[in-house]
Amino acid sequence: PSWAFDHLTTEGEILRMKLDHLSGTGFQSKSKYMFGKVTVQIKLVEGDSAGTVTAFYMSSDGPTHNEFDFEFLGNTTGEPYTVQTNVYVNGVGNREQRLKLWFDPSKDFHSYSIMWNQRQVVFLVDETPVRVHSNLEHRGIPYPKDQPMGVYSSIWNADDWATQGGLVKTDWSHAPFVASYKGFEINGCECPATVAAAENTRRCSSNGQKKYWWDEPVMSELNLHQSHQLIWVRANHMVYDYCTDSARFPVAPVECQHHQHKTNHN
Repeated sequence: PSWAFDHLTTEGEILRMKLDHLSGTGFQSKSKYMFGKVTVQIKLVEGDSAGTVTAFYMSSDGPTHNEFDFEFLGNTTGEPYTVQTNVYVNGVGNREQRLKLWFDPSKDFHSYSIMWNQRQVVFLVDETPVRVHSNLEHRGIPYPKDQPMGVYSSIWNADDWATQGGLVKTDWSHAPFVASYKGFEINGCECPATVAAAENTRRCSSNGQKKYWWDEPVMSELNLHQSHQLIWVRANHMVYDYCTDSARFPVAPVECQHHQHKTNHN
């Protein structure tokens, strides 16, 4: 538990976290990791969850931190949840994408995963990829690969922005708002706090002796089936992509430009 310990309860394998007018709450992993895959199964707040945010994310420490976020933005009863993903690199975010899920995430547990290696960061919902952040260092774009990251989750009130841009506020008469968790899995390279970051990068990368699953060639990009799944998600469920927000970014961010492949006429 990270704070407000009395707002977390366990029931067998299930952890419940509640938000009320006093406080939200959160938890974090004991260790930090470099590369691998983290998964948790979450059942989100039921009914009127407007104004609430439930988050599951990985983050490193410090002002130039890296972070991979799933944020579940509550809504009024019967309206679909919005899932916002974001990627921070060296302390800079502003890479939001939003999608509506193809199921009601408050009715049952569903798995949410982040897979991270030196080539890509993949966000998955029930093992379906919903976002990929690729390593484009060859184009001078920094990529998160040298800071160990902890695994975190939290629930809090964000009614200044979470629901319809902040128009719909949290209805505290519906509190407490409860999110439930189970099926925690971390399959990654654990990094002792005493080891320097550069040494961790080396230690957590495959070499002659050690072969890590996240460095296998098959993990360096999506397979054909996953690529088709991602295309389906983007076509049918994505409602916002920072890459196409010309009001915020009159010039598309550099990492977005690899979608527009240039054709060579000669």
